[in-house]
Amino acid sequence: MLLIHDGETAAGAPTPRTGGVPLVPDGFVWPACRACEGAMQFLAHLPLDTGVLSVFFCQNDPGMCDDWDATAGANRAHLFFGDLTPATVPADGETLLGAVTALRLHPADEPTQEPVLGRLGGEPEWLQDDEFPDCPGCAGRMTFAAELEEGHDFATSANFGGGGRGYVFHCPPCSEAAFLWQR
Repeated sequence: MLLIHDGETAAGAPTPRTGGVPLVPDGFVWPACRACEGAMQFLAHLPLDTGVLSVFFCQNDPGMCDDWDATAGANRAHLFFGDLTPATVPADGETLLGAVTALRLHPADEPTQEPVLGRLGGEPEWLQDDEFPDCPGCAGRMTFAAELEEGHDFATSANFGGGGRGYVFHCPPCSEAAFLWQR
C-alpha cells in the first residue's frame, strides 16, 4: 500500500501520519539520543495489524549523531499495543516536525497523481545496500514494515540527508522495532 499525502490532520490522530505527537502506552519514556543525550524528534505514527509503529530520530545537531544507523542509538522505533494516549512532549530538543501530515493508504498497483510519501509492506526499495536489521530480542531478521520519503514540503520534511528514504522494521513476537535511513 502506498502512503499518499492527505493534507493536515490533528497532532494526536490515531491514523497514519508524519509529525504530531506520538500515541504511547502508560509508562512511556521519550527516547534520547545515545550520542548527544537530547530528546529525539517524533517522525511517524504508523498503525499496522500487529500494533502501532512510532518512529523517532535525533535532529538536535543534524549530521553529528548517527541517526541513519539502526543500532547507533540516534534513532528509535517502537511497536506499541493496547490503549495509547498522547505523549508528554519534552520541553528541550528538536522533538516535533514543523507540521502534521495525514497519510492515506492507496493500492500500490493503482496509478495516482497525488504525492507519494512512502508505503506499507512489501519489500524495501533500497537506495543503497540491503540493511535488514536483526531483532535484539530473538536475533532473527526483522520484517520490513514501511518506507518513508522525506516529506511533502519543508515544514513536514524529515531530514534524510536530502533525497533520502527511511525504512521501518518490526518483530511482532518480540515487540521490537527498528528504523534507519539511506541516501
